[in-house]
Amino acid sequence: MSQDKRLDIALYGATGFTGGLVAEYLAGVARKRGLRWALAGRTRDKLEAVKGKLLRYGASEVEILIADSGDAQSLRALAERTRVVITTVGPYAKYGEPLVKACAEAGTDYVDLTGEPGFVDTMIDRYDGVARRTGAKIVHACGFDSIPHDMGAYFTLKALRRRLGAAERDSAAVKIEGFVRANGSFSGGTWHSAVTAMGNARSDEAHRKRRASLRTAEDGRKVRGVQPSVRYRKELGYWAVPMPTIDPQIVLRSARALPEYGPEFQYGHYMGLRHAYQAAGIVVAAGVVFSLAQVKPTRELLLKLRNPGEGPDRAAIAKGWFTVTFQGQAGGHRVTCEVRGGDPGYGDTAKMLSEAALCLAHDRASLPATSGVLTTVVAFGDILIPRLEAAGINFCER
Repeated sequence: MSQDKRLDIALYGATGFTGGLVAEYLAGVARKRGLRWALAGRTRDKLEAVKGKLLRYGASEVEILIADSGDAQSLRALAERTRVVITTVGPYAKYGEPLVKACAEAGTDYVDLTGEPGFVDTMIDRYDGVARRTGAKIVHACGFDSIPHDMGAYFTLKALRRRLGAAERDSAAVKIEGFVRANGSFSGGTWHSAVTAMGNARSDEAHRKRRASLRTAEDGRKVRGVQPSVRYRKELGYWAVPMPTIDPQIVLRSARALPEYGPEFQYGHYMGLRHAYQAAGIVVAAGVVFSLAQVKPTRELLLKLRNPGEGPDRAAIAKGWFTVTFQGQAGGHRVTCEVRGGDPGYGDTAKMLSEAALCLAHDRASLPATSGVLTTVVAFGDILIPRLEAAGINFCER
């Protein structure tokens, strides 16, 4: 198919909760700036209902494409029809691979919002080489996992490097720590993805051990995580509790890929909590849920607590917020930076995912000349942050 006949973006999963928010965001972009896009999924009637709702709010025309994760031919047709695919269909470990495969083989750019480490590792193993050959950018974790953290650490690194002399940039060890504070809810889909990821943790043990052993980049630079510990940070006014999310994995992948992170780079990732009892409660609750997710009967009970497609109401989303504070040090210099936004799980995740896709669709010629299974920093470089700021997600140096 000739390039000028391809759509800019196809959204797979528009009938789900988060997918619906992404559809609304893209409809607003299409109304203001023009966008050739489509809603994709397996049930035409449900897609038509989403389309009808968007049109009632004044959206411009949007196409409908039928595709199913169990039908490889339909996914290949979807990938060949568009420049960029967005997918919100999870758990990704269960449903995600066929679409990644289709996009990698077709040379089509791809973004998702997975927070499942094992899934990402498997996609690197199976499709990084394929995507490099076809020129596709396969970019996982383009929501709250992990754009504010990956791009925020990169923003902090650049603030540090502005303070370093030329010789220091080549010799100084860099340490950055991120501290997350947030208020927001989560959907049934997110709950199912989180429980599924916990349930797969033991089967993903080989991936975990390999990540732990990756302390050296291909060019010999040292890259590693900060040893996790719970501690009170007086200068911040809260307890720092290590967050076992995908975010540090993504930041460290960016650091291994790019030499500007320096000859030695460390990253630590924490949740910030005001009171000691909150810190203790989070540690205990996470441990209980993780343990229950290891056994099939109790995992199934956990999954029944929320149904896929459920999510917070508009009032709850409007009250959501997040702040990620980054402390960086190198060569005797210190900086503090922040990334701030609204509802982390849904309102701003829809913005982040959409703007990442729009960046691929409309700014492709300005992006780093990279392909494969990439992190957001490696895929987008400096180009995505201005888009995010224009969407109301603020990056600043304090």
